[in-house]
Amino acid sequence: MAQFFQIHPDNPQPRLVRRAVEILLEGGIIVYPTDSSYALGCQIGEKSAMERIRRIRMVDDKHNFTLVCRDLSEITTYAKIDNQAFRLLKSLTPGPYTFIHEATKQVPRRLQHPKRKTIGIRVPDNEICSALLGELNQPILSTTLILPDDELPLTDPYEMREILDKHVDAVIDGGFCGMEPTTVVNMTTDPPALERKGKGDATLFEE
Repeated sequence: MAQFFQIHPDNPQPRLVRRAVEILLEGGIIVYPTDSSYALGCQIGEKSAMERIRRIRMVDDKHNFTLVCRDLSEITTYAKIDNQAFRLLKSLTPGPYTFIHEATKQVPRRLQHPKRKTIGIRVPDNEICSALLGELNQPILSTTLILPDDELPLTDPYEMREILDKHVDAVIDGGFCGMEPTTVVNMTTDPPALERKGKGDATLFEE
């Protein structure tokens, strides 16, 4: 049975944040809010938790997960970023963007795009998410909480608990946080290429 935490969206309670992070460190899966929608998350090194998320989403091993990071300094541990890209990311983070970068050796091979050796990274503008990442002190391996046959993410934490009670270890109720996907930008091209329009301003990358 999943634990259910009601965490204040503006002033996250440290005790509940610590308990959610303990669940991640124990190999669990949490449902948590970001600045675009709710997401499923686990520790980077937890292969079994990642497989459980795949089963929840009913996606295969080609599905691309995202590393949700605390800040730019953490991003540079997992993604190869030059000075020009760093300046762009600095101007757009935190925010509802996912950036595709060439992965560093710190990223397990199974998390990288099988052909391009890339990884999706992002820094959400969400207080609960920031508190979780600060306590965890490493990225959360994440994917949007969209169930099979659904086109949009779930938005009601009580519905999430009802549906996923036996499939996840904790559901964080952080209020309504949206249902629009992130804007995805491929940073491995010159200039950076827009791969998906979403909540983040896409006009910066349109020709």
